[in-house]
Amino acid sequence: MSKLKSTIGIVAVAFITLTAVSCKDSKKEQNNVDGSFSEMSDDENHSNLPAGEAGMNHDNSDGHHDVDRKEMAMSGDGDSELILKDYFNLKDALVADDNAKAKELGATLVTSLGNLDISSNFSDTQKTDLKDIIEDALEHSEHISKNDIGHQREHFKILSKDVTDMVAITGTENTLYQLFCPMYDGGSAWLSKSKEIKNPYYGSKMLDCGEVQKEIN
Repeated sequence: MSKLKSTIGIVAVAFITLTAVSCKDSKKEQNNVDGSFSEMSDDENHSNLPAGEAGMNHDNSDGHHDVDRKEMAMSGDGDSELILKDYFNLKDALVADDNAKAKELGATLVTSLGNLDISSNFSDTQKTDLKDIIEDALEHSEHISKNDIGHQREHFKILSKDVTDMVAITGTENTLYQLFCPMYDGGSAWLSKSKEIKNPYYGSKMLDCGEVQKEIN
C-alpha cells in the first residue's frame, strides 16, 4: 500500500509539472501570436498610408492659412494709386469677358494690396480700418485669380466695395466715378476713371447697363 501511494504521488507531481509547463508554453505562444499580430497591424496601417507618410504623426487640425492676410497687408512701400491701377485693369478684363486675363490681374492685385504702406499719414483708427479693408480685398482678389468668370464677377462686386472704402480713407489723385448696375445681383456698383458705362458684371451681354451714381474727388 505504501508503495502504491508513493507511485501515485510521483504520478501526481509529474502531472502537475507537465500541466504547468504546458500552460507556460501556451501563454508564451499566445504572446508571440499577439506580438506578431500587433506588428502586422502596424505594418498594415503603414502600408495604407501614402508613400513617405508611414510612421508620421498626423495632425488633422487646419493649422494656419498659407497666407496670413493681416500680416501680409501693409507690409511694403506701395500706395493706393497702384492698387487703383490694378483694380481698373481687372475691371477692363471683366468688361472684355477675359477670364484668363482677369485671373492674372487678380493675382497682380493681391501683390499691390499686400504692399500698401500705412506707416504714416493715417490715424490709428484709419490704420485699423484699412487693415480690415485690405484683408477682405485680398481674399476676394485671390478668389478672382483662381475662378471662372462668373465667380470672378461675384467677388469683384465685394472687391469694388472694399476699394471704394479704401479710397474714402486714402483719397485719390484723380477724379473717379462710382457707377451702378441695377440688374446684377440686386444692384452692384463699381469704380471707373470715366463716366462712360462699360459694365464689368455683364460684359458684352449688357455692356451699357448702368448709370453714374456719384463722383469721387
